[in-house]
Amino acid sequence: MAPVVPSSQPWVEKYRPKQVKDVAHQDEVVRVLTNTLETTNCPHMLFYGPPGTGKTTTALAIAHELFGPELYKSRVLELNASDDRGINVVRTKIKDFAAVAVGSGGRQGGHPCPPYKIIILDEADSMTEDAQNALRRTMETYSKVTRFFFICNYISRIIEPLASRCAKFRFKPLSEDVMSSRIVHICREEGLNLDSEAFSTLSSISQGDLRRAITYLQGAARLFGSSISAKDLISVSGVIPQDAVQALLASCRSGDFELANKEVSNVISEGYPVSQMLSQFCQLFEVIVEANDISDEQKARICKRLAEADKCLVDGADEYLQLMDVASNTMRALCNMPMEFSYE
Repeated sequence: MAPVVPSSQPWVEKYRPKQVKDVAHQDEVVRVLTNTLETTNCPHMLFYGPPGTGKTTTALAIAHELFGPELYKSRVLELNASDDRGINVVRTKIKDFAAVAVGSGGRQGGHPCPPYKIIILDEADSMTEDAQNALRRTMETYSKVTRFFFICNYISRIIEPLASRCAKFRFKPLSEDVMSSRIVHICREEGLNLDSEAFSTLSSISQGDLRRAITYLQGAARLFGSSISAKDLISVSGVIPQDAVQALLASCRSGDFELANKEVSNVISEGYPVSQMLSQFCQLFEVIVEANDISDEQKARICKRLAEADKCLVDGADEYLQLMDVASNTMRALCNMPMEFSYE
């Protein structure tokens, strides 16, 4: 297999922290896991939180630091969402790997190499309930020789018997300061120039997801070269320009149905995803929520319509009709028109 050319390597992998202490913003997690590296006393672990906050990176880093490059392949089993992880896989592949005993351990090449293996189950919340139930017995039976690392976005989708067997670690969304420091480091290494507006825009559109921010940055660098503006980042991210969102909101405030229809049609014709528009519309709606000239009832009705439209889009409803429904009902609320017609 030919070696990977550094310049062609995704920056997400190129700048992925190799050690637990390098993981950003997760201070409590790093503190506990650093102690785990010193004592090699490692429980089953459950990492949960938003995407792009370092969950998988942390699990891989601690596994590499425990076993080193030589023992890693034989001591660590990684399974992610691309693998079939139904009950049959739990009963065969996972159980067979967990059951095999290892040596008594001892330091090798500066790594602790404790006498157990690690199974990393990424996106564990996508596992079926039957598969999760099948893991309960496996975890108990082979706990002396195997540790499980569960990684998920939603801890509510992990059955309680599994969650109660693990030490839980919540990964927080990254703050703008933390993300900026990492982005500055990457820009310095790659020779990129970003102004303050571009940094702020990148933080805003990535919403605390450092992986997404790095991906946007690399995409913009490939398209626009070393000097990257806020407009360049928006164009590669798929985020709808604020002008389009503001124009739709302004049409709702005007009370002109034809103008609102025109703006909705523009959104559809430009190919913008309506779910993204609703997400950004909700951000603008925060201004409306804080307005004193709109009653609480009107605010509640608009929020209800936004939620209903979002649910309909998930179920496959027509994008134009749902966005038109949100616009017309927002217009009624802002212009003190009746929100609903009564047929009684």
